[in-house]
Amino acid sequence: MSIWTRIAEILSALRQGESLASIFDRLRTPPERSVAFAIAVIALGAKMAKADGQVTRGEVAAFREVFTIPPKEEANAARVFNMARTDVAGFEDYAAKIADMFGDEKGPLCDLMEGLFHIALADGDYHPAENAFLQRVAEIFEIDPRSFARLRARFVPDAELDPYDVLGVTPDDDMGEIRAAWRAIVRETHPDRLAARGLPEEAMKMAESRLIDANRAWERISEGRGAEPIVTAAPDGGAGRA
Repeated sequence: MSIWTRIAEILSALRQGESLASIFDRLRTPPERSVAFAIAVIALGAKMAKADGQVTRGEVAAFREVFTIPPKEEANAARVFNMARTDVAGFEDYAAKIADMFGDEKGPLCDLMEGLFHIALADGDYHPAENAFLQRVAEIFEIDPRSFARLRARFVPDAELDPYDVLGVTPDDDMGEIRAAWRAIVRETHPDRLAARGLPEEAMKMAESRLIDANRAWERISEGRGAEPIVTAAPDGGAGRA
């Protein structure tokens, strides 16, 4: 059964007048989390599109970049989007239920934030209302301000991408600590890790840009400090620089 077929079944099971947000109270077991993640990105994306007052073709196309949506399943994705836009429940209700669903696991919530940033920047413009929306969602997810700033810097053109921020370290840290932070990101973006924490296969493309940014940041810091990279095994079995 595809994730989109399961989403269609869940939507059909909603009682008349029941909020889409109630879905997140039911999808708590690991097999269902990938379904919940997909619904969460689409639903919060819809609320964010409503926040800046318009839904552009770019934002709609961005969903297709975050997820691989088969043509025959586009109607189900559109149904989630439209239900969220018209739902009387506010985005804060959605975010609170999603945060409660994942509990102390911040990985899936950061993955979700990446998807929302991708959608927000799809039209080439980062609206102040979108920034306020994302900042508030991050607060509800209990993502610390520095992590939010790091996410924003990766996606927003007017935010300087500091290599230390990308890796979550400071210039005062030694190369051993910085290398460990870089390796941790490489491990966390391995497909097996992403699948284990509930990220659906359709959405794993989001992690690719995070890994690229982390590798570039590590290289910039290494070159700036005159460190000599050594070759090690990457998580996928290929060669990597460490």
